Amino acid sequence: MESAFLTFLVVSSFAVYSSHTGITDCDDVVVTREGMPTTLICNDTAMRGAVAVNWSFKPVGADGWKLVLSATENKKFSGSASKATMQLTDPNFQETGDFSLFLLPKAEDGGLYTCLIKQQEKALKKTTILLAILKVSVFPAAPIPQYSILRLIARVIPGVAISNITWTSPGGIPMKSEKRPNTGTVAKLPQVLNNDNGAYVCMVHPWGKSSHPLFAFNVEVTIAADKVASLRNITHDTTISTAAEAHTSLLLKCPHIQGDLVRLHWAPPNRRVNLELVFEYDRWRGSTVLTEKSKRLRLAGPPYNPEAGSFSFLLSPQLNDGGLFACEVFLNDNIFSQRTVLTVMRVKTRQFATKLELLCQYKELSQVQSAKWTHHNKSHQLQMLTNHPGSISTMVPLPITSDTAGNYTCTIQLKNGQVVMAANVIRTPTTEHVSVATPSLLPSLSALLLLVLLVAAAVGALLWRQKHNSDRGIEQSLSVRSGEAENIYENPEDIRQGPPQGSVYMDLKPRAEDDVYKELE
Repeated sequence: MESAFLTFLVVSSFAVYSSHTGITDCDDVVVTREGMPTTLICNDTAMRGAVAVNWSFKPVGADGWKLVLSATENKKFSGSASKATMQLTDPNFQETGDFSLFLLPKAEDGGLYTCLIKQQEKALKKTTILLAILKVSVFPAAPIPQYSILRLIARVIPGVAISNITWTSPGGIPMKSEKRPNTGTVAKLPQVLNNDNGAYVCMVHPWGKSSHPLFAFNVEVTIAADKVASLRNITHDTTISTAAEAHTSLLLKCPHIQGDLVRLHWAPPNRRVNLELVFEYDRWRGSTVLTEKSKRLRLAGPPYNPEAGSFSFLLSPQLNDGGLFACEVFLNDNIFSQRTVLTVMRVKTRQFATKLELLCQYKELSQVQSAKWTHHNKSHQLQMLTNHPGSISTMVPLPITSDTAGNYTCTIQLKNGQVVMAANVIRTPTTEHVSVATPSLLPSLSALLLLVLLVAAAVGALLWRQKHNSDRGIEQSLSVRSGEAENIYENPEDIRQGPPQGSVYMDLKPRAEDDVYKELE
């Protein structure tokens, strides 16, 4: 993997180097717009007198040079590469030292130019200039109708002369642009209005050594105040019929075209005249128009890429979202439309005193072939009711038994054969509720509780007696030391060896000469 990556870097670097071979030794890079008066600077005030100048040209990548013009003090000669608009800016170049070349370039005039100053056939100075020609195209033609998609296309010849091209809108706001092979750098503004009038700026960043780090060119755009675009070129794909359960994720497909702007419209069942806009995304402006229904919609991710113009939507439908969805993708002056007729179904349960009602509802009936309830046990026959179109129900008697419990499935089949199902699981109630004790368990629980209380009381009494005797022994020890009581142990060794007689014996060994247990030794 690493070797492949390094190979890619080497090949890429070689390709970049190869594409710029022959222009790396240029003294200057000049970018001009096609047809714009341009001067290629070549001057040296130290070179005056009996000097001559030769201007030559060759396209980038070509082998030989062609003479544009040659001039001396007494004569001027035009070469094979010369054009009527090409001339020296100063006929008195021998006095001023200004050998610059003036021209009105066309696209084919882009390439390498050399200015060679000679004296008696000896070369004194040579200057090489790379001239790049900018071609700008604006669509539609001015004045541009409102709600059109404005297209600004910039291309430089030769392309190796520049690093990149950027666009800004009136006010200096950067515009999104894309570089496309054989086309150039494209910037677009969909749905233009009167306030999009003004001077747009095309900024060309030259490659390599240049006396100007940036060349900026104004492009005037005029929006028609009284003309609206007529977008009648609409291509419709085959309508999609589909169904989905409510609150699941459904893909709403759009036309397979890399577009500029996408709109999603919706119409409820039985009303197809005026479709309601529910979502709009303009990838060039990066703007989105949302509505209440947009909360359940979002642009789909991979393999789709909204920022690159590949659109589709993900919908989490509610029951009332059934109907017609129309996805329209705008590309330049064309519209591509994909319609989807969607049936949405929902299953819910309603409980009554003696029965459960399993209700299956669905919206957009025009494409539904059939709807039915089934039980997982095929032999269990269900009675179905249709209270009104778009609703079918079945009843389950209460209480639920092992025969009536199980999976109940509502199945809807469309006219195109597609089937969508929604299941509802009915379970039998628990045999005994844990929160309620049965009468047969009450005596046992009472006896157990009484036994626990008696054991706790006995343990408490024993602990209290043990503590009481310990405290009493300590009090007696303190009494002996103070002389307030006599020693109750007549024969300490016998007491140590004999069994306890209802009291606790504490064998406290003396720690000092005046300890109260000195006599125990």
